[in-house]
Amino acid sequence: MEHWQWLLAICGALLTGLGKGGVPGVGNLTVVIFAAIFEPKASVGLLLPILISADLVAIRIYRHHVEWSYLRRLLPWMVAGVILGYFVFDLLDSKQFQRLIGVIVLAMTFLRILRLGNQVPHHWGFRSLMGITGGFATMVANAAGPVAHMYFLAVRLPKMVFIGTGAWCFFIINVFKVPFQVDVGIIHLTSLKTSLLLAPVAMLGVLLAPYVVKRISQLWFERLVWVFIIVAGLKLVIA
Repeated sequence: MEHWQWLLAICGALLTGLGKGGVPGVGNLTVVIFAAIFEPKASVGLLLPILISADLVAIRIYRHHVEWSYLRRLLPWMVAGVILGYFVFDLLDSKQFQRLIGVIVLAMTFLRILRLGNQVPHHWGFRSLMGITGGFATMVANAAGPVAHMYFLAVRLPKMVFIGTGAWCFFIINVFKVPFQVDVGIIHLTSLKTSLLLAPVAMLGVLLAPYVVKRISQLWFERLVWVFIIVAGLKLVIA
């Protein structure tokens, strides 16, 4: 890569860490940055080890802020979504995947904004749709953030529990994805070397994030997350 590409990649890795550490929305920018530097599908495999390295630091920092009951309900559906994404990975191109995910994210956002029934977030249908969509999105584009965050907001998790539960959710599902992405050929020795060079930057970002998070109120935290969910959804649709 040229120097400007390395600079952008380092910025993207730092944003990944900040996002994993709980700074709302910034992690979504990494998906866009890496897709601009590398071929979109290749960028998915290159980014995964960086995400996992950041996850390891995040679960350590927020280890006391996890709501396991919500993970037990959501993760089986996310696993199903990853498997679905694996089987259709080669059927659609990157742009088609992105637009499909964006449409789903925006549709679910508007459903939540309209508040069509207070029981929706706790209904198994809502949970299964969020889980399968999130698993599918993370397998094909590392773009599960907006979907999973929507679910955690819908069930009204407090800020710190939101971050800690999300950290464990993404760590477990990202590790689960590794053999599938190896099999489809987007993680290999060459990509892994680049990933490992950028991983320490992402880990540094996670360590810096708590100093930002503790200065954000619960209300503004939720508002920022919703804004970034909508922006990310629109970006996926019009990219």
